[in-house]
Amino acid sequence: MSQNRQMSQEMDDPLAAAREKKGAPKDTKESPLCPRSSPLGYRERHTRHKGSASLVWGATPGMLFQKSRDSSLHPLDLSWVFGYNSSLAVHSLMDGEDRVLLYVSSHTVVIHDILRNRQFHLQGHSNVISCLCVSEDKRWVATADRGPGALIIVWDSYSGVPVCTIFETHSEDGICAIAISQDAKYLVTISAEAVQKVCVWRWTLPTEKAICSTELKPEFGYQDYVIFNPQNPHEFVSNSKNQVIFYLWDDSGLQYRAPFLSNQTFKCLVGHFSQSVFHFNNTQALTGTSAGKLVVWDMDNPRTLPEELPAKPHGITATKVVSMQKESLTVLTVLESCIVTGDVKGQVKFYDGQLRLLTIYSHDKVGPIRSISFSTILRDPPSALPGSSQPFLTRNFILSTSDATMSHVATDSRNFERITEEAKKAVNAIACHPQEPLVAVGSRCGLLKVWEYKQTRYLVSRIFTEAGIQCLSYDPEGNFLAAGFTDGSVYILDAISLQSICKEFQLSQGPVTHSSFSHDSKYLATADENYSVTVYKRVLQKGSTCWEHLAGLDSHYKPIRSILFGIHSDSNEPRLLSLGEDRQLVEYDLKSSIKDHLVVTHRDRLEQDAVPLCLTWYPQLSTESFFLTANNYYKMKLYNTKTKMCRKTLLGPTYGSPLEKIQILPRTSSADPQQHYLVYITKDKVGLQMLPVDGNPHKSSAFICHPDGASDFAISHDGRYIFTAGGKECTFMKWKVNLPALDAAAFLGGEDLIPFYNLLDGGRDGKFFRELEDYFYYVQLCSQGIRTLEKRQVSTHIPLEEIPSVMRAIGFYPSEKEIEEIINEVKFSKYVDTGEEVTKINLGDFIKLHINHRPALGLSMKTIQRAFQILGYENKKGDKVIDRGDFLLLLQCRGEQMTEDELAECLTTLLGRRARKGGSELDTCDLTGAAALTEEEIPAEITAEIFVRDILGLPISEPEKKDRRKKKNL
Repeated sequence: MSQNRQMSQEMDDPLAAAREKKGAPKDTKESPLCPRSSPLGYRERHTRHKGSASLVWGATPGMLFQKSRDSSLHPLDLSWVFGYNSSLAVHSLMDGEDRVLLYVSSHTVVIHDILRNRQFHLQGHSNVISCLCVSEDKRWVATADRGPGALIIVWDSYSGVPVCTIFETHSEDGICAIAISQDAKYLVTISAEAVQKVCVWRWTLPTEKAICSTELKPEFGYQDYVIFNPQNPHEFVSNSKNQVIFYLWDDSGLQYRAPFLSNQTFKCLVGHFSQSVFHFNNTQALTGTSAGKLVVWDMDNPRTLPEELPAKPHGITATKVVSMQKESLTVLTVLESCIVTGDVKGQVKFYDGQLRLLTIYSHDKVGPIRSISFSTILRDPPSALPGSSQPFLTRNFILSTSDATMSHVATDSRNFERITEEAKKAVNAIACHPQEPLVAVGSRCGLLKVWEYKQTRYLVSRIFTEAGIQCLSYDPEGNFLAAGFTDGSVYILDAISLQSICKEFQLSQGPVTHSSFSHDSKYLATADENYSVTVYKRVLQKGSTCWEHLAGLDSHYKPIRSILFGIHSDSNEPRLLSLGEDRQLVEYDLKSSIKDHLVVTHRDRLEQDAVPLCLTWYPQLSTESFFLTANNYYKMKLYNTKTKMCRKTLLGPTYGSPLEKIQILPRTSSADPQQHYLVYITKDKVGLQMLPVDGNPHKSSAFICHPDGASDFAISHDGRYIFTAGGKECTFMKWKVNLPALDAAAFLGGEDLIPFYNLLDGGRDGKFFRELEDYFYYVQLCSQGIRTLEKRQVSTHIPLEEIPSVMRAIGFYPSEKEIEEIINEVKFSKYVDTGEEVTKINLGDFIKLHINHRPALGLSMKTIQRAFQILGYENKKGDKVIDRGDFLLLLQCRGEQMTEDELAECLTTLLGRRARKGGSELDTCDLTGAAALTEEEIPAEITAEIFVRDILGLPISEPEKKDRRKKKNL
């Protein structure tokens, strides 16, 4: 058999085979990337990873930990990953003195040296990794993901270098299963689409095209496991819960056979299939089931590689179903001359080739087994005698379970060593101690853990069995840790021991989503999913500290986004604010509040249309005090802390989704005392923003942290680290802050107006800028009189009241409320410092004003269609329409109401006519003529397309037309 495999390898790559026999070549010019043992052979590899050749060529196991990671070119550098994807396998790369594991956390592959407590991260995926596989020699790691722009990446685990990236995976939904052949030359992938596609790749060749592929019938079920035949790289097997499929391929194509098996075949319960393997005798295959059985598949012919593949795969039939145990089999693998199984009770069993039980490894604290990975190091058991026939006892192995635990099993002593126990459910809560290097993390499974993050040491934990943890917060003195739970309860714990200070509070009717302490640690405020704010007060009872409920209030009618404590400027009393998606900012009077009565001092509506998502106090960068908000339109706004007037609107970071949470970064000892920074998370990213905010995109940077959604973040007390929680990914990450990198990026982006010119269509030399200049100077002519004969006063400024006209002329149509905010922003920009109002604006400031106020992503057809979905009805054709009469009524009675005269003037102007009387144009519209024009030009039923194209006179892009037709056909 080994001779056949050797012949196969020589036929496949005779040059590599010949050189392998002779040893390493003296001249390595033809082999820049890989050593003699590499499956890449001696051909030039991908130009995409040029420059990594020497790193791979000279790499040795464990070398990647020797890389210096002190200097980083990025503002944020991933420092540590906590938790892992327990649905994927954990692999043992090294054992013995160097116990190194490989596993997946979110979109990152983690290589973890357990004994030396260090990690190396393989980063390249932008989506959560959905599957991975490791070569027999543990060197080559292949990973794939699911989502937009799905990738397949092959890594060298010795150097940490990505040696191959496949961008065209032939699947819009990504990959759900992957395997690598015994010789590490081939990959097989199964797509995650409804109609699954199986592809075979030779990743060692510089091509992104699959060697062969085929589509599977939907009735085969969702194939989510695949593995090569170790003795024949041209053969592999996959299975779903109800179908096993055998494949045979060559360069000409891929054939498969799906043998039928049901409970009636052998008159017994088969159960759902879990995993399949090829028997080491090369004439059979095995499949484990949820009924504790093994299905034995027999091949008609020996499974050697012929010179030419048959027209169809060999005959494959299920010959028997062997009952192994009552418990479900979750893992099935082959180790040398043994069949190995893992089950839902945490048992690992070894069988010989005839499926006779040899030995069992089990532990009462090991849960359902998800993967078994054996060490490559052979060791002789102390009790083994010469000639002992128990080779399976010579390899230690790593167990991972579906309840997120890892264990190391020493086969000589049968010792189970718990490596880690992580969160089994979503990690939604995280908080940093205000004085010590401690971070607390809570999950939906009720697990609360505290880590010392400088040395990355686990300190203490507590499990709450009644409910899951939803939010956490330390008090400013670092004595208390408040925890909000999914059942509405609130626990106040000792920050060190995690023991309860007092009996838990059960006052919220829904999950507690936010918690925060006042600056003096006298008050604790919480918010829940029922839109209520609850306040607790610290009191002394019999000389000891205790907490009691003060009052609660249903403050909002939509979800609460932030609760924020501050300090009154004229006293040292706490100040409490809450912000909701109802656009209301509510301020409470804690001093006047009494038992069961929470007093509200102010309610202010912050936004007209946008939804505010987060809130924080702005650093005191001037004599005026502000708080900062960010909304779902990618805008950040500064409000005066006393008047609540919007003082500035600014373009925020635009990295795919709006800012979800924001905090000011504490200043580090080495940072510039005059420079401040903002930390934020979006739906899937964590980022830094230089302050003051001014709309310059180069002052912001963001990195993907949790593709499936970041739920929370916290900042270390010294500002050196940021921690992000990954929600349903069950992970959290530690990021090292590197402020000079962000400062350098901002500097390289240009000063003054240079960054803003680049945000204009065409830049400084484009048509848009020239038109803006023309409008700017035309306004000056109008303000001096078009027909005047007096000498013109050329200026670089225009009057304040002309700003709306120029804005509309260049394509931005602000509402009356937005116009008021724009005018006030300019008018009072210097009032606090000089006591004078600004009455004019220059071109440079106008460009900044325009960029910061215009829609960040432009006005899309989808926005208008969404409005018609809400306001309209479905006609006989299935289109969403608004009745003409309702349309006119809405414009006059809803939102910023238009008078009849204003509406008539707008419609006659938009529809390209003016009512005329006596042959001369009127100063005001003839309402009778406007009404007749409306009847003539506007149809009885108005669609979004008619409104945009025929009434507003705006073009509709081709992609939007295609989307509309596609939805209509569906």
